[in-house]
Amino acid sequence: MAEQQQNVRSSSVRERIRERSRKKTSDRKPPTRYKVIMHNDDETTMDFVEKVLRVVFFYNKQDAHDLMMKIHTEGSAVVGVYDYDTAISKVFKVQRMAEEKKFPLRLTVESL
Repeated sequence: MAEQQQNVRSSSVRERIRERSRKKTSDRKPPTRYKVIMHNDDETTMDFVEKVLRVVFFYNKQDAHDLMMKIHTEGSAVVGVYDYDTAISKVFKVQRMAEEKKFPLRLTVESL
């Protein structure tokens, strides 16, 4: 009899935990996405911009070239859309690479 009561209590506790878990997951909003925007300047070389697009943002050679030309002609372009931490991490990585080469390359992050 005591064992049966224990099983009923355990099953009841498990069901309440499952119900709370279902409520939490159904109430969650999708994570906010952020676009990383690269801006044109008069000093950063086109080759360096292409390299950054390939190494940091994983574009192939042709896509990196096309996007670099868009940045050059239009003044800026979105180079990727990520969660906040990934967007900031990529910006910091590019800034370190640009600083090593003494380029003033600028990126910004904006929410979608």
